[in-house]
Parts: sequence; C-alpha cells; structure tokens
Amino acid sequence: MKILYFDCFSGISGDMIIGSLLDLGLDFKFLEKELKKLKLQNYKITAKKVVKNGISATKFDVIEFNKMQENHHHEHRNLKEINKIIDNSKLDKEIKSTIKKIFNKIGVAEAKVHKTSINKIHFHEIGAIDTIIDVSGAVVGFNKLGIEKIYCSKLNIGTSFVEFSHGKWPVPAPATAEILKNVPFYHNNTKSELVTPTGAAIITTLADSFGEMPPMKLEKIGCGAGAKDLEQPNVLRVFFGELDEDFGSFDNKIMIMETNIDNMSPEIFPYVIERLMENGALDAYIGPITMKKGRIGIKITALCDKNNVDKLSKIIFEETTTLGIRIFPAGRKKLEREIKTIKTKYGKIRIKISKLNGKIKNATPEYEDCVKIARKYKIPLRRVYEEVNK
Repeated sequence: MKILYFDCFSGISGDMIIGSLLDLGLDFKFLEKELKKLKLQNYKITAKKVVKNGISATKFDVIEFNKMQENHHHEHRNLKEINKIIDNSKLDKEIKSTIKKIFNKIGVAEAKVHKTSINKIHFHEIGAIDTIIDVSGAVVGFNKLGIEKIYCSKLNIGTSFVEFSHGKWPVPAPATAEILKNVPFYHNNTKSELVTPTGAAIITTLADSFGEMPPMKLEKIGCGAGAKDLEQPNVLRVFFGELDEDFGSFDNKIMIMETNIDNMSPEIFPYVIERLMENGALDAYIGPITMKKGRIGIKITALCDKNNVDKLSKIIFEETTTLGIRIFPAGRKKLEREIKTIKTKYGKIRIKISKLNGKIKNATPEYEDCVKIARKYKIPLRRVYEEVNK
C-alpha cells in the first residue's frame, strides 16, 4: 500500500503541499495539463528548486496576471461559484468530489465563525485563483502518485498575529482554528502563521490520522518550500513509501512504557500500579531486574493507547524517583472478547469469554464479582469459582 507521511515541523500550506509532491517526482507538465481542465484564465504556474536554511526544496507558485494591475483585489467567490468551476471542468469525477469536499470544509468553518449559513459565505483569499489551483493541484498530485493512505504529524501552527480581509487576528486565524478542531497542533514560538486555511483544509480532509509516523518502507523524500524566511527551514517534508504490511497486520497498536528504579521504597510500587490502571493503562506491572554494578532494581511497565501516554507519564514522574521513561510502539494480536453475566446460586457473576475464529477458548469469572460473593456469604473464594465452572 502506497502511503505518504507529512512532517509538518514548519507548518503546511497549499503551495508547500504541491511543491513537496513535485519534489517527489510528480511531473510538472502533467500537473499543468490537468489544471488547464479547470478553464481558469489569467494565471500561470511555476516550480523551481530553492534552498531553505541549507535544505533543498521545490517552490511552487501561482502567478495571476491581474495582480500586476494596480489596486487589484482577489475575486470574492462563494461556494456555489467555486463548485460550478469544479463541476464544469474536465477533471475526473473522483478528483472533483474530493476538491469540493475540501472547499466545503472551509465553507463550514467560515460560516461557523461568521454565524451565518454556508450559502451566504463569500470567500476572500480562499476564493482566489491561486487557492483553487492549490487545492485542485494537491488532489490531482495525490491521485497521480497513487497514494492510498495519508498520515500526518502534529501541526506546528506558529504564533504571533496574521492580517487578512477581516482584520488582524492571533494565530491560528479563526477559520483555521475551526478547521483544526480535534487535530493535534502546537507552536515552537516561531513568530509567523505556519498553517494556512488552505493547508489545514487539505490535510484534515485527506489525512487518515495524525501523530507518529506509521511503520513504512521508505522510498522517497520530498520537500516543498514555503514563501517565508525563518530561523527554521520553512519547508514541508513528506515521506513516500510502502506501509510495512508485516507490522500493519496486527489487530491494533499499543504503546509500551518502561522505567527502571533502584532507589524507592517497595511499599510505593502497588500504589503506582493502581493509579496507572485507574487512569487508562491497559495493563501495568512490575518485575525484578539486575541493573549496572549488580544493583537489584524494579522495572515498571505500563501498556496503553498512545492518547494516554502523556497522562501516564505524569503519574510515573509524580509517584516515582525515575528520571526518564522509555516509550515505544508495539503490535498486538487479540482474541475476540465478550462479557456475559450468568446466574449462580450465590447470585449474578460476570464472566469474560475469549474466542478464536468464533470458537470459545477460555471463560474466566470476573475476580471482583467473585470476591464480593465470597465475603458476603463467608465462603472460600475457590468455592465461588467452582460454582461458576459448573
């Protein structure tokens, strides 16, 4: 499966996306020919190699001839007009549909910000020819390169203020912030707008997930240059290759968190495990280890989903004497699981049933349920288990 991973350490924009695809090997003449199917006038596209802070990248530009005229302003198109341009083009049907989804996402965001309906929104910068070209060119490029899945890192959005048709606003601009809902982003104090509304709309529409790079067999790396000169390279880096099918064949992925401790009271470890389990760990346990210089230590291990890594790290740092935690992904194969409640002469007890290919492999009573009954009737715990097994 051909995949693309976007490394957005310096943000993302429409022109940077196309630049990165051209840098990967997308044919410029093919792109130019496809974009002519939009039947837009008074523009041309260019691409050239540039160097950003020592990194070679491809800079893509859309040059509008009307911009050379004094007092020229962007055309203010509404969503209906943009969709008409797309529908009247000779682009493939699937490509048209994807382009319209991206513009619809921008329209929904703008309507929410301005508290109006999507049909009443007139795009300003977003309705310009260069934006229509950027969105269409990106979709055409992904299709031509045969990309089947797109993954993306957390987005570095930058900071400071941005000026546009609605005035001066802090980064991210209102519509961009709306588009980025439920997407992980951050800033590293770079005083600039690094994620544009166009870039945000394209990547949030097309990316399958945001976060760490999936296991892949890397074939090519492409770099698309932005227009800004910053302390860090204003470059979008993309990794192109095959998804590692061996790793990807696991049922799901989990994170393994480990830390070694040799200077803490043993009484504290059970409490740490309890807190980890209460806060999202799939499992947590300790084991004896021999450390450097023959010192006896304890290793704490926690298994969790990646969304809980930060929360569990905080607990480990708060509750233990460790100075660091090892964190790495792992694949996991699971039996099918089901919980049923059965009636016994002592009352109702839940049992966990595991299956392989639809056949029951194990059936285990819920420990807490059995303990409550044993205490209630003052009988041995094993007798409760025996009753369940009947």
